[in-house]
Amino acid sequence: MGVITDEHDITSSIPPVKMFKALFLDSDNLIPKILPHAIMSAEIIEGDDIGNQVNYLKHRIDGIDKENFTYSYSVIEGGTLMGALETISYEIKMAASPNGGSICKSTGKYYSKGDIDISRDQINAGKEKAMGLFKVVEAYLLASPDTY
Repeated sequence: MGVITDEHDITSSIPPVKMFKALFLDSDNLIPKILPHAIMSAEIIEGDDIGNQVNYLKHRIDGIDKENFTYSYSVIEGGTLMGALETISYEIKMAASPNGGSICKSTGKYYSKGDIDISRDQINAGKEKAMGLFKVVEAYLLASPDTY
């Protein structure tokens, strides 16, 4: 089993407390509401607080620290694994940025099945989808400033 580690940062004008609540603490309610064409439902399946099952995609919540805005989870089943991965584990930290917004630091570890190689293009395609979701949530919060 090989492991590829990928790190990236994304910034937002939304403070970390709001982004953290929207992206992680209330995602099972918010995401289907703002992306009904892409995600029909989300439900709690495993973990301390929340979980998502989206068209045969399961996340396991590995850790949540609400005070320090950290969230870790693993993709344990579904199409995101592309038949080539055992699991994908993410560690995410939201921090305040100097302009009053936030910086989201994400580290992903991709665990391949056996000797299967995973390309950077495959990782980047998934990362683009995640960043797109982040930006949709940010746009929603900008348009709804009293939310959270």
